[in-house]
Amino acid sequence: MSNFETLQNDLLLRTARGEHVERPPIWVMRQAGRYLPEYHEAKGDNDFFACCRSPEIASTLTLQPIDRYDGLIDAAIIFSDILVIPQAMGMTVEMVDKKGPHFPDPLKSPQDQQYKDIMARDVDVAKELDYVYKAITMTRQKLKGRVPLFGFCGAPWTLLCYMVEGGGSKLFVQSKTWLYKFPNESRDLLMKISKLCVEYLALQVQAGAQIVQVFDSWAAELSPSSFKDLSLPYLCYISAHLPQRLRELKLDIVPMVVFAKGAWYALDDLCNSGYQIVGLDWLQDPAEALKIANGRVVLQGNADPGVLYGGKEAITAVVKEMVRGFGGGKQGWIANLGHGVTPFVDPEDLKFFFEEIHRLTAS
Repeated sequence: MSNFETLQNDLLLRTARGEHVERPPIWVMRQAGRYLPEYHEAKGDNDFFACCRSPEIASTLTLQPIDRYDGLIDAAIIFSDILVIPQAMGMTVEMVDKKGPHFPDPLKSPQDQQYKDIMARDVDVAKELDYVYKAITMTRQKLKGRVPLFGFCGAPWTLLCYMVEGGGSKLFVQSKTWLYKFPNESRDLLMKISKLCVEYLALQVQAGAQIVQVFDSWAAELSPSSFKDLSLPYLCYISAHLPQRLRELKLDIVPMVVFAKGAWYALDDLCNSGYQIVGLDWLQDPAEALKIANGRVVLQGNADPGVLYGGKEAITAVVKEMVRGFGGGKQGWIANLGHGVTPFVDPEDLKFFFEEIHRLTAS
């Protein structure tokens, strides 16, 4: 690992360890994203995945919100995408303007040669995703210790959905077909993805990530029993095996965050899943979540991202409710949105959101 400058703001990492802190740390999902005008300047004519594959561009995009909101946010998250894992597995993924990610040739059935090839392939994530690790190391160097840096990956269930649907979906026809028609092959694919996620996250930590998050963006598409069968075991596999892999690499253990969007019914299970931090979406009541967690984990979240369209008065009201629900936030809470920053948000409204959390949680 490279020698990095001493961390100046360790508020988020202290909170992740369960310590009593002077105020709740703040960051938001999709933080290094397309809502900033400077993003489009740095991106230039490069497509989305070309930006991910360029350590220089990815590190620049990661730092843009840290620079713009200097002193207001307490972590950076590397500019990348959850779908780099399917790419490393040999699948083609394109980012289509105004549509999102697109797989021209998704997995159709376990009988297809593509599925057999993917299951047989020995994926070298060290080689295939080297550009991510280079971007992380470069970003840590550029950060100069200002705030800690998040690494991340997609959860196995969410990645399977993309790989069989060919992109985002409203009905998840193919995902449900695989779930119910090919349960054994689905589990085999989920385990293969899980093992790749462990290695990918470990190498992110080796490159300089100080905390990692697993995004289960399509968890809401599962029933409670299906979540216990097809998502939770693989989330737990990652949380159990990542520390082991870090020890093998002689690296420090880092805090782990799980964010299962829409799986409000599984909060108790997620608190026992081996992660130190559980992210909440905006469908959960903070005070109720705090009761269920009962000190087992740190909670992260969970303002409705849509409030950023509503103006200052609405933002203040939502922040007040959130701070009150999380008991003032001096322990056990990382302030965040309940999902990522959505398109067309005014960066000044996001700044006001950060400022209000600071104001309403000041010692």
